[in-house]
Amino acid sequence: MTPSLPAAQVLFETPLATQPAAEPLQRQLHQRLKQAILDGRLAPGNRLPGSRALAEGLAISRNTVTAAYEHLAAEGYVQQDRQGTRVATLSRPARPRPVRDTAAAPQTARRLAQIQPTTQHTDASSALRPGVPALSHFPLAAWRRAYDQAIRRAGTAALGYGHPAGEPALRTAIARHLAIARGVRCEPAQIVITEGTQEALALCVRLLTNPGDTAWVEDPGYRGAKVAMQGGDLRVVPMRVDAEGLVLADGDWKAQPPRLVYTTPSHQYPAGAVLTVARRLDLIAQARRAGAWIIEDDYDSEFRHAGEPIGAMQGLVPQAPVLYVGSFSKTMFPSLRLGFLVLPEALVAGLQTPLQEMLRGGHRYEQLAMAEFVESGQFSRHLGRMRRLYRDRQQALREALTRHLQLPHTLEGGHCGLHLTVRLPARYPDKAIAAAALHYGIAPSPLSAFALRPLPQDNGLVLGYGNTSAELFEPLVQRLSQLALATGRNFSHQRASKADA
Repeated sequence: MTPSLPAAQVLFETPLATQPAAEPLQRQLHQRLKQAILDGRLAPGNRLPGSRALAEGLAISRNTVTAAYEHLAAEGYVQQDRQGTRVATLSRPARPRPVRDTAAAPQTARRLAQIQPTTQHTDASSALRPGVPALSHFPLAAWRRAYDQAIRRAGTAALGYGHPAGEPALRTAIARHLAIARGVRCEPAQIVITEGTQEALALCVRLLTNPGDTAWVEDPGYRGAKVAMQGGDLRVVPMRVDAEGLVLADGDWKAQPPRLVYTTPSHQYPAGAVLTVARRLDLIAQARRAGAWIIEDDYDSEFRHAGEPIGAMQGLVPQAPVLYVGSFSKTMFPSLRLGFLVLPEALVAGLQTPLQEMLRGGHRYEQLAMAEFVESGQFSRHLGRMRRLYRDRQQALREALTRHLQLPHTLEGGHCGLHLTVRLPARYPDKAIAAAALHYGIAPSPLSAFALRPLPQDNGLVLGYGNTSAELFEPLVQRLSQLALATGRNFSHQRASKADA
């Protein structure tokens, strides 16, 4: 510790700054005294100079000194009595270890060790990045009108806390839309507004599981679902998918019975399969018998490009043990951060108190604007325009891949959503190709990064076409093809070198 110095020397050693851009004198004096006390230059029990003497020594107002002393006393740095102002006795925290000392890393929850990075985070404007909608085509003027109307109607009342489950107007609008567009059976009281899909998944985990419970997730599948389950201390079991969606056997229910089953039945992410009705009905029946809950993530099923829309599993049978999760991140824009969770009717009454205590209603103007956007018909019109745009872009990407991807590949996931999946032979390692593509502003996701237990067939690229203009697809695919071929040659050369060694 620095040896204690006389109070007068510490206080008078440097004049306070008086130039126009300087902080107020009271704040400067308060910070000087506070730092001197924390550094030990003003030792416990030291008497500070009287306010008049200090004011004269620093050539400042006595009121400035008095206010600084009172602020320090309120914070507990000094004690004031009839004899004057003395430095309080403070405990001294141990000095932090150097940053290079790995043992000094702060401890966090053990569950966080399960959450591992999968891919590099990239800018939303990067070409072919999956999951990003055509933001340049969003009707900002119509959204601005809906937002302005929400502010005018609600006024200052919407500046306070809202209903924990969300604005009634938005919950009503969502219930109506889901009934028509997705075949979801629900009342507004079953809907909880969330900050996107990720919060909805985390809420399912908090409401329905205990640490150590088992959760089944699709493999390859949505990384955010795995993170939500791992964050809840669940035992995450990857379940394979095929051309008909999630693959489950009777023995799975006995060997490792789940509490939660996560699935994307209308458009499996990222492979694009549709869970057949036979598998849907079997999953519902088995979940009922096992006392399990199904989380149905309907992340982009509004954008169906061929045939009639695939209805939600939630509405397939009455009282299905299904929690339906949706979001406006792709149908509107990601930074809106609005999603929703539809609870089974059987859960609503028992979860009212927990939800009221766990949630605080916020983003009220955004919610009210979204309700207006839906009820006015603007949302449906926007979806119609985007369906046509994405259908054209997907077709253009298919054609570009057919013409310019000069290596063996299989194309999957073409009837819905904002991406295509290209499976590649293992001799073209997807993570290496994706890393090389980033140097050219191209951001496909490696398919193997979506799997907890990758298999050789889980090698490929997930190509987003939502945020990329169709006229760019041919040069982008040509570049990807060159990178893939070069990566494949390097991979073969490395294997040959190892074999020779």
